[in-house]
Amino acid sequence: MLHADPERPIRAAVATTPSAARSEIALTGVYEISKILTSASRLETMLANVVNLLASFMQMRHGVISLQDDDGIPAIAVGAGWTEEAADRFHASLPQKAVGQVIVTGMPLVVPNIASHPLFEPDDVDKLTRDTTEVVSFVGVPIRIGQKVVGTLTIDRVFDAQSAQRLDFDVRFLVMVANLIGQTVQLHRVLLRDRERLLTESHRLQKELDEYKPRNVGSAAIAGIVGESPAIRSLLDKVALVARSRSTVLLRGESGTGKELFARAIHDLSPCASGPFIKVNCAALPESVLESELFGHEKGAFTGAIQARKGRFELAHGGTLFLDEIGEMSLVFQAKLLRVLQEGEFERVGGTKTIKVAVRLVTATNRNLEEAVAKGEFRADLYYRINVVPVILPPLRDRKSDIPLLSREFLARFNHENGRTLELGAGAVEVLSSCLFPGNVRELENCVRRAATLAAGPTLAADDFACRNDQCVSAMLWRGRNPQAFVPPAVPIPSAAPMPSAVSPPAGCGSRPMPDELPQQPDATAPLHDGDDFRGGRGSERERLVEAMERAGWVQAKAARILGLTPRQIGYALKKHGVELKRF
Repeated sequence: MLHADPERPIRAAVATTPSAARSEIALTGVYEISKILTSASRLETMLANVVNLLASFMQMRHGVISLQDDDGIPAIAVGAGWTEEAADRFHASLPQKAVGQVIVTGMPLVVPNIASHPLFEPDDVDKLTRDTTEVVSFVGVPIRIGQKVVGTLTIDRVFDAQSAQRLDFDVRFLVMVANLIGQTVQLHRVLLRDRERLLTESHRLQKELDEYKPRNVGSAAIAGIVGESPAIRSLLDKVALVARSRSTVLLRGESGTGKELFARAIHDLSPCASGPFIKVNCAALPESVLESELFGHEKGAFTGAIQARKGRFELAHGGTLFLDEIGEMSLVFQAKLLRVLQEGEFERVGGTKTIKVAVRLVTATNRNLEEAVAKGEFRADLYYRINVVPVILPPLRDRKSDIPLLSREFLARFNHENGRTLELGAGAVEVLSSCLFPGNVRELENCVRRAATLAAGPTLAADDFACRNDQCVSAMLWRGRNPQAFVPPAVPIPSAAPMPSAVSPPAGCGSRPMPDELPQQPDATAPLHDGDDFRGGRGSERERLVEAMERAGWVQAKAARILGLTPRQIGYALKKHGVELKRF
């Protein structure tokens, strides 16, 4: 705040000059203040300079200019010596009741002795008389834009005979200064609104321009997805097509196939790419926590809820919400989620206010949802709600040509993180390409990182991999499994194709296909008569059956069409030959 110097010559002149001289000095003051207000400076800086100049023309101790926003909320309070860090000090120095009366009445307020006036609290008196024992007076005038009061100009001074004589003159002078400030604030707000309007219009036009630009789906648009196989290219084309709408997407595939990466790709290629991308793992949270996590909660809704918190649906407003492992939700919570998907509205935990959101939903699961619906473990109405656009992610064994590319990418990341310069040898690529990787891309990455961590030389060789040393964890995991130990019952699937199921659990890293595990190359289009016998083609019946299932992505209905069978016949054939369906 400003502490005026009592020795200033101009102040002494004002105290002793006649009325005509005061008017001339006031005119000079208005001229100087108008020059400040027309300068190209920040609004707060200009107003602080005005208060500083006022001290040269008036007997004042402190001065504050306060402004409100369009909603009547205090926005700015400045004085002499204002800085960004000291802004709160000027807000705190204002006598709230006195300032409030000036704003409400729109009239100047003159208080000869603040210590005896009811508008000044004891704290206000202490602040304004902190460095003096004399009587302190207060003058406040409104700042207007048109007929609306938008702020106040206030000063305080030591009350004596001289100040009493010139009180009317000082009030008129402050009213003139307040009018100048009001015009400046109005111009500033008009310019600010025009700037915001132009920025909004610029963003809108830029968005429209971006919509006309061709999207580069290959690299930058889908960062992190590596592959050139027909399976992955076909999937990327479908993702680009699906992303253009706001339809709900269900990503299906085995664990480790990159469902989160594809969910992010759908968001980045969608119209809501500028909005947030929020992800939740439904299997990682208990039901009570999951409800608060998705819908938010109000303060005091439960023990530990010390403040209100937005849920993931609110945070994803205008963007995409990715619900991973949605098949692990309880039936009770599925009903709560269904209402949000149907109506687009919900209430926070412990709240009564209905909140509406606009969210693009992408879900993912590795479960067979059709089987779960048939068993009553998953709500059919929720299944139909989320299964609008199903996207099936191929396992790594169906895109073996991508293994060298993925391996080099993972090794490059390892080198970058660890400051290494390892390279992938030809023997290493051959070893990796011969593995089945039941853990898919995630297992491949772990395999490369493990070998790179333990590698002694500059090049990863075949012997650096765990499978060559009989230490492959994946192979140990599947080694004791008997493919014919369990034959799952045929479960009727209501009006939907089943998830791709796997033949007997595949061998792990380094395990090579055995004659009874993987089929040869038969003619899979030959029909099956009486549900049992394959005619023509090469290989045994079981090999041709497995080959047809693999070509159909382990969809029984599609494999039945390839073999010329009914779904019931192919189900019987799978049982007969002991082909175990892998559970997702």
